[in-house]
Amino acid sequence: MDTKLYDKISTWFDEHREQMTADIMRLVRFPSVSQPQEGEAPFGEPCKDCLEETLALGREHGFYTENYENYVGSIGEQEKDWKNMIGFWNHLDVVPVGSHWQYEPFSPVQKEHFLIGRGAQDNKGPAVGMLYVMKCLRELEIPLKHQLCLFVGCDEERGMEDLAYYTDHYPTPWLSMIADSGFPVCYGEKGIVEGNLKSTKPLSLSVLELKGGNASNMIPDAAYAVLRRTALLELALKSEAAKFPSITVEVKKETFRVNATGESRHSAFPDGSRNAIYELMRFLASLTPLPAEDRELFGKLAYLSEEYYGEHMGIAGSDEVSGRTTCAATVLTLEKGLISLHFNIRYAISTDRTQMQACIEQTAGQNEMRWELERDSAPNYFPREHPAVKLLTDLYNEITGEQRESFVMGGGTYARKLPRAFAYGVGGMKESEEDLRVRKELFAPGHGGAHEPDEGLNLRLLTEALKIYAMAMVAMNDVPSDAC
Repeated sequence: MDTKLYDKISTWFDEHREQMTADIMRLVRFPSVSQPQEGEAPFGEPCKDCLEETLALGREHGFYTENYENYVGSIGEQEKDWKNMIGFWNHLDVVPVGSHWQYEPFSPVQKEHFLIGRGAQDNKGPAVGMLYVMKCLRELEIPLKHQLCLFVGCDEERGMEDLAYYTDHYPTPWLSMIADSGFPVCYGEKGIVEGNLKSTKPLSLSVLELKGGNASNMIPDAAYAVLRRTALLELALKSEAAKFPSITVEVKKETFRVNATGESRHSAFPDGSRNAIYELMRFLASLTPLPAEDRELFGKLAYLSEEYYGEHMGIAGSDEVSGRTTCAATVLTLEKGLISLHFNIRYAISTDRTQMQACIEQTAGQNEMRWELERDSAPNYFPREHPAVKLLTDLYNEITGEQRESFVMGGGTYARKLPRAFAYGVGGMKESEEDLRVRKELFAPGHGGAHEPDEGLNLRLLTEALKIYAMAMVAMNDVPSDAC
């Protein structure tokens, strides 16, 4: 590593951190939850507006921008050298807000060196950061052998229809890097299945409403049921609620509203979370005044939503490359008396997809439900032996003094929708004692993470990560365009 060049790049980023923070805040103000619709805003007006603001930022910093029908935008040079281009890919859409925020989700605020707001960490902060990587290399006049271009999409969190459309209609770079994971190189991603278990028999008229969760890829932190009020049920609620710390009951004139709370996490990394749907289902199953068939179904749903590794669904598995399959119940709805429980499954790369679907269907049938598959996104695997993987991993370890290895993860990034693509940072860097002190002061337990309430971006670590990225682009001079 050229230490003089690194010092030069470090100084540039330190001098531009305040301006970069202001630019990130401009984007966080948009409530850009993807909501597909017809017309010129395929993922909703907030996503379209956020894309336009991002492209305006690119122009303000002296780059040429293109808008690909409001699915994807690019920031780079006017003349594209696709066969020699490294593409940076980030997304501007965010997961739904959820519950229990202590800060305003779309009114970003900086507290010490943390920027708080939905999307600050995932993925608007890194998107602006990659723009600054390109600006730094240009202003410092550092020679590069590959053209750089930043691409931003609007539907990553919901299903990546933005990339599906883009890759069907437009060229892709020689090599694509996604700044939406931990360091160093993530060369593989588990497959993703989304679908619903649906009851085949309606609930009784005792149950008027059921609702839990906001998005497929979030462990729900809230769920509720509305029950028809009876004297016997009132007595049961009073006695049983005391046994369940996560349950509260609101008494209305003709109904009871049963609220369950949990602790949210990204569904791909569920450890440490507490599923509000499970909490609600196991409580409802305990209410003996409810009809026996209702309670039996609630008990089955509690069992199926209890754990996160597919054991109760009959699909538990793992492999040496990608680790364990995860399986999380994330959205609960009730329509015309029929329950729908949505599952987000991240399956190991070596999984037999046909056999897995058969096992899920068998589990559904055994529990008097049916399985409706919504999406099956195949795993992504970038050759670990590609020279870029070792080069970028070694560079990260040299700069940080760590000894990490390239890896496979359960999270899904744009890499699975692009040819010749892998994820590289910008997260996962070790926080200092000062970072941890500030984090403890600012965020309650279960807050501050990417899909959690009070999502927070560590600006100090982002700045350090971008210095690594800039050095990585210099190091990529040693990787010829015919390496893929």
